[in-house]
Amino acid sequence: MNKVFSTAVSMVIGLVLLTGCQHVTKEPIVVDKIASVEASQTQTLVNIKDVFDAGAENIPTLTAVGYAVTSTQPGRNEAQKRLMAIRSARMAAMRDLAEQIHGLQVDSSTTVIDLIVQNDTFRGMVNGTIRGARTVRINPTGTDTYEVVLEIDRETIGYLLTTARKTA
Repeated sequence: MNKVFSTAVSMVIGLVLLTGCQHVTKEPIVVDKIASVEASQTQTLVNIKDVFDAGAENIPTLTAVGYAVTSTQPGRNEAQKRLMAIRSARMAAMRDLAEQIHGLQVDSSTTVIDLIVQNDTFRGMVNGTIRGARTVRINPTGTDTYEVVLEIDRETIGYLLTTARKTA
C-alpha cells in the first residue's frame, strides 16, 4: 500500500513539474498575445457588466475588431479576394459583438485515464442578433490581412435596453 501511494505521489509531482516546464518553454511573443487577449476579454466582461448594471445615462459603447487574410479567400482576382477578406473580417467583428452582448456558450469534455489527460475537447458557440452596429474603420494590416472595427454606440444600446425592459 505504501509503495502504491508513493508511486501515485511521484506521478502527480512529475505531472506538476512537467506542466510547469510547458509554461517556461513558450515564446514571449505568444505569452504577450495571450495576455493581450485575456486583457481584452476581461475588459469585454467589464463592459457587459456595466451595460447590465447601468442606467440609461452611463451605458458604454461596445467595440469589436475582426481580422481576415486575403490570400486564403476565394476569388478570381486580387480585388475579389480583398473584398471577401473585408467581408470575413466584418463577420468576425460581428461575432465578437455577439459574444459581448449575448455571451459565449462553451461545451467541453476532458478524458483522464491513470491521471493522464487522454482527450481534451471544447467548443464555443455564439447565437444572437446584432442591430445598429456601424463600421468605424477598415484597414489593411500588413501585406495580406484586413482589420475591421465595428461599434454599437450608447444611444443604440440604450434604445435596445429600454425596448427590452418594456417587453419583459
